[in-house]
Amino acid sequence: MNTIVTSKEELLKTSRELIQQQGWSAVSIRSVASACGVSVGSIYNYFDSKAALMSATVESVWHEIFHQPEDEAIFQDTLSCITWMYERMEYGRRQYPGFFTLHSLGFMQEDKLDGKRRMQQTWQHILGGLCSVLRRDANIRPDAFSEQFTVEQFADILFSLMLSALLRQDYNPDAVLEIVRRILY
Repeated sequence: MNTIVTSKEELLKTSRELIQQQGWSAVSIRSVASACGVSVGSIYNYFDSKAALMSATVESVWHEIFHQPEDEAIFQDTLSCITWMYERMEYGRRQYPGFFTLHSLGFMQEDKLDGKRRMQQTWQHILGGLCSVLRRDANIRPDAFSEQFTVEQFADILFSLMLSALLRQDYNPDAVLEIVRRILY
């Protein structure tokens, strides 16, 4: 058995593939080592426990789902960005069945602090991206935001709607797009 792993990313890629093929329960130190053709000890060079492997895998799934698109124009327009986000949510549902509900429920437990921290970092990144798009969108009317109704508050509303859609498994952005049109344009 090969004892040298090409990279931490290769381990995470293999973990994602195991999830896609066999489900979340398929990921373990042993199964990833076996799938990579390396010793169990090699996995421990990168992850000190199954929980650490799972946390990193969850983070890598979030990154895969919401990776930066090649078309930067998506982040110039709020409506395009929301449509893209809902398309990516649907992609996540297809590629990783149950991910959103399992991740949200499983990593909110107290003993999963690293997973919860990683989830919150990812969510903060998405919220920051929404704020940037809202500030950049030249189509939003100039008086849409004020001290009482800020970009951050509206991004938080959009993000809450997105999380609700994830839990309901409703990936149709039409209602959210209509809300944005009525409030901002």
